[in-house]
Amino acid sequence: FMTNQSGPTSRAPSTGDLMESLSASENLDTFFTENESQFCGEDIAAYLNQLLRQKHLRNSTVIRRSMLSEIYAYQIFGGVKKPRRDKLLCLALGMGLSLEETQKMLRVCGFPPLYVRHQRDCVIIHALLHQLTVSELNALLDEKHMPLCL
Repeated sequence: FMTNQSGPTSRAPSTGDLMESLSASENLDTFFTENESQFCGEDIAAYLNQLLRQKHLRNSTVIRRSMLSEIYAYQIFGGVKKPRRDKLLCLALGMGLSLEETQKMLRVCGFPPLYVRHQRDCVIIHALLHQLTVSELNALLDEKHMPLCL
């Protein structure tokens, strides 16, 4: 929530509000300009770097723990590459994020949150809740004959 100088708390427009605005808009460029701060996944690198600062982590440590290719991971943190959902999940494990922090990261980066009705997502949720490493997560996924988190 943001507060302006006059005191009242203003809230971000809901998804429904944005849909109404888009429906009423005659010009798509105007809609984009007026709602620039409302879009997901626009600056993944900035968000990931903010998490690093908040958690007092070094990207070299997170990259090692995430088991991602060093070059590719530095490109993600540098904003050169846009990671897939699984790569973000590896980074979440590498950062030691909680389930709630991971869900927020996925949403901010424009990806669907982990969903308890999907078995593979359940394994990943379990890994986050129990602070497993990427290797331990992949061992569980392999044991369940599910695609690894790569």
